[in-house]
Amino acid sequence: MTAFQKLTASALLLLVASACTSYYEVPIETPLQPKLEVSRFQRILVAGFLAGGSNDVDANLETARLLKSQLRNESRLDVIDAEVLDLLTIAEIEGDVVTDNTDSLGRSTQQTNDLAGDTEEEDLLSEEELEAYESIFANVSYWRQLGEEHQNPLIVTGSVYFTPHQRAGMISREREIYDDFGRRRVVPMRAYRDRRGFILSPKFIFIDGNTGVTLYTERHREEVLYDMAHNSPALSSYFELMDRLIPSFLGALADQSIRGTRIMLR
Repeated sequence: MTAFQKLTASALLLLVASACTSYYEVPIETPLQPKLEVSRFQRILVAGFLAGGSNDVDANLETARLLKSQLRNESRLDVIDAEVLDLLTIAEIEGDVVTDNTDSLGRSTQQTNDLAGDTEEEDLLSEEELEAYESIFANVSYWRQLGEEHQNPLIVTGSVYFTPHQRAGMISREREIYDDFGRRRVVPMRAYRDRRGFILSPKFIFIDGNTGVTLYTERHREEVLYDMAHNSPALSSYFELMDRLIPSFLGALADQSIRGTRIMLR
């Protein structure tokens, strides 16, 4: 038998075998380990967040509410129903604010605040100004005391920066055109557009309520842009951006799994 005949015979056998073989899908689930070991905790406290950016959304309150709701549905830990803390004020009281008394123009803090008060819409802290308050997270004694008040839970805190954003650039769109015979075609086109939207930049910090020590920190930055004619409320955009981050936040605490299918031969 020649090499060609052998190859032909092998191909025929493979075709016959394939014809007699059926396929079926088997669901599979691959477990993923949580980023943070929380087995020693029974309770979780969403304490509050340093908030900056725009005052259109109370980022501290809305973030705490949203995370509490998600944790009640997705986590085995008991969520403590406590008042959301104003961490900006607490950081000032605790002396955990690192600030410069003058700005880049040599103006005092009081002068800068007076000018800001003259504007029609006063924004909250900028992203750089917010960092001056983050030393509160290293205040071990404060977090340990807070933990003692709530039976040493896992404490969730951090910072949330939410602000309007505008950017111009090239975007791709699809355009419908019709030829002389009325046949429809969709063709891609690129155009220069001004767009506006929002940026959400949260930092989630997990603290051991027993020791006051930070266990894990997770940073995110998300952006959404709309056409200038599109009027999206700030709160709606905030929730749209938070929806992208929630799976990662929950993945730090709970066992998760990736579901899929595998094709098997019968």
